[in-house]
Amino acid sequence: MSRFNLEIFLGVFLVSVTTVILLIYGFNEEDRMAQEVERQQGRAIEVGAGLFENNCSGCHGLKGEGITGLCPPLNDGEFFTNRMKEVGWSGSLEDYIISVVASGRAASTRPDEYAGQGNPAMPAWSDKFGGPLREDQIDSIAQFVLNWESTALEDVVLEELATPTPSPEEEADPVARGQRVYLDTGCGGCHTIDGLSAGTVGPNQSTIGTVAATRIPGMSAEDYILESILDPSAFLVEGYPDNVMPKNYDELLTTEEISDLLAFFLSLQ
Repeated sequence: MSRFNLEIFLGVFLVSVTTVILLIYGFNEEDRMAQEVERQQGRAIEVGAGLFENNCSGCHGLKGEGITGLCPPLNDGEFFTNRMKEVGWSGSLEDYIISVVASGRAASTRPDEYAGQGNPAMPAWSDKFGGPLREDQIDSIAQFVLNWESTALEDVVLEELATPTPSPEEEADPVARGQRVYLDTGCGGCHTIDGLSAGTVGPNQSTIGTVAATRIPGMSAEDYILESILDPSAFLVEGYPDNVMPKNYDELLTTEEISDLLAFFLSLQ
């Protein structure tokens, strides 16, 4: 075989091999794309789980079970089957979740059940509206919530969050009791306390027992904190929006619980 014919043969052979490889690649492309979509969705759910725990679980519960009188459940069949119809949403559930998380909700659609008449339903979480989260992070939270659909529609009874039984010493300590009130009522969903919660839409409360005494001249830390619990609009910290904190804690909490919560905040020096 001449050199010229050999080059032609090799050229035809290489073209044929390349064509076969491309055909095989093309046949498998649909499966590969599906696997990549599944991989990306799994990663988004994983990221969303962490974001939900840090930013949303304080109000909606770690497993999306909601908090009575404060925020509704999301891991719930009613949410997946009837919520869009209830609010008149014509798009997809994913778009609805992203929209509500991003821009918040000024008023509750169920004021008799959650947050109370006239109280804010949910703050805006998107950095476009003054919140702390990027668009991709909100998308990940939506994927995490949507991931509950299969269990929610099976009407699975959600496990109650395990709450350690307090010791007699803790039960007798108003500061310890107040910390439980702080956690149980979802305060950590909006506020940071070092080592306890990581909320960002409300002021950092890690040293509120000291800081509160400096906020209003002539007002004690105790009076400032108590007034802020009962009337969240009374004293606004610069950089944080009004209408984020529920204004009916006098209805949600007993006098003793408010007193314990106050004792806990005053202990944060």
